[in-house]
Amino acid sequence: MNFKFTDEQQLIAETVRDFANTRLEPVAEKMDKEDYWPHDLFKELGELGLLGPTVDVKYGGAESDYVTQTIILEELAKVSPAFALSIGAHSNLMVDNLCRNGNEEQKAKYLPKLVTGEHVGALCLTEPGSGSDALGMKSTAKLAGDHYILNGSKTFITNAPIADVGIVYAKTSPEKGKRGITAFIVDLNAEGVTKGQKMEKMGMRGSLTGELFFDDVKIPVENVMGEVDKGHRVVMSGLSAERATLAGISLGISEAVSQMALNYSLEREQFGEKIANFQMIQDKLANMYVETMTSKLLVYYAVSKVMENHKANREPAASIYYAAEKSTKLALDAIQVMGGYGYMKEYKVEKFMRDAKLLEIGAGTSEIRKLIIARDLIRTGSFE
Repeated sequence: MNFKFTDEQQLIAETVRDFANTRLEPVAEKMDKEDYWPHDLFKELGELGLLGPTVDVKYGGAESDYVTQTIILEELAKVSPAFALSIGAHSNLMVDNLCRNGNEEQKAKYLPKLVTGEHVGALCLTEPGSGSDALGMKSTAKLAGDHYILNGSKTFITNAPIADVGIVYAKTSPEKGKRGITAFIVDLNAEGVTKGQKMEKMGMRGSLTGELFFDDVKIPVENVMGEVDKGHRVVMSGLSAERATLAGISLGISEAVSQMALNYSLEREQFGEKIANFQMIQDKLANMYVETMTSKLLVYYAVSKVMENHKANREPAASIYYAAEKSTKLALDAIQVMGGYGYMKEYKVEKFMRDAKLLEIGAGTSEIRKLIIARDLIRTGSFE
C-alpha cells in the first residue's frame, strides 16, 4: 500500500492550495454572505487545467485520475466547501460522466469548452418527487422524427442557475419504469428551458442551487448519451466515483476546522494558561486528529477502489458516509473548543459547520449509504 501522492499529484495539491489561499480566500466571505458565485475564479481554474482532471488531453484535459480530482476538491474545501461543491458537480458529475459515457462526436463538441471554463456543467437527475428514489423520475422525452421532446422538471441541481450544458435524465419508455430512462446532453440555454430562482440554503452558499423546467425542449437524437432506455446504467456508473470524490470535500472541511481549533487552543488563555494545556481540550484535539486521519485514509482508499473497479459500491458509500458525518461533528467540536468565539461569524468555523451538513444529504443520504454498505456485505458474505 502506498500512502504517498506522486510528485505530479503533490504539485497539483500545492497549486490548488496556493490558488485557494490567494484567490479564493478573499471572496469566501462574500460567497457566504451574498450567495455569490465567483465565475472569474471558475475560469481561472480552467486556465490552470483543473476543471477536467480525468479528461483526455486531446479535449484539453489533464488525463489524470480520481485521486487528482479528489485532491483538488479537498484543497478547495479547506477554504470554501461551496466552491469545491460546484467544481465537483462540474468536473465529476457532469464532465467525467460525459467522458465515460459520451461518444467521440459528443466529447469533441462539448468537452473543450467545459474544460476551459467557458461553459459550466450540471448533472440534472433529482426531481421534486424523487430524491433517494432517483430513478423514480417523472420527466419524459418522446421521439419526434430526428429529435426528442423533453418535458418535466429537476430540482436541487447544483450549478443550475449558471449552467450552460447539462446531462438530463428522462423517461423515454415510461411503461418500462426504471428500465426506460435515457440520458441526454442538453443545452440549458435552449428554447423551452427555464431556470428557476436560485434556492436559499443554510450552507454551501455561493454554490448556486436551483430548479430547471423543460417545456417541449427539442433535443437532437445525436444528443442521446449512451443507449436509449439504458440511462439507468449511466446513472449507476457514476455514483461510486461521485461519492468517493465528493467525500474529499468533507475531508477538506474536517482538516480546516480541526486546524482552526488547534490554532485557537494554542493562543487562547484562561486561568493563566493556554487552553491547549487543559485535558478536556486535549481530549477533543486528539479525537479530531484520529477522526480526520481516518477520513483521509478511507476517502483515498475508496478512490483507489473505484479506479480499480467502477462498480465498487461499499467503499465509496463508506467513505462519504464516514467523512461527511465526521466533518459535521468536527465542525461542532471546533466550535465547542472556541467557545463563544466559535459561534461568531468572524471566526468562520460556523460557516464550515453549515456547509458540512449538506454532504450528509447530497449524493445519497447517510441512511442510503448505510443501506448500500449493508446490502453489499450481505451479498458477498464478507467484510473483505
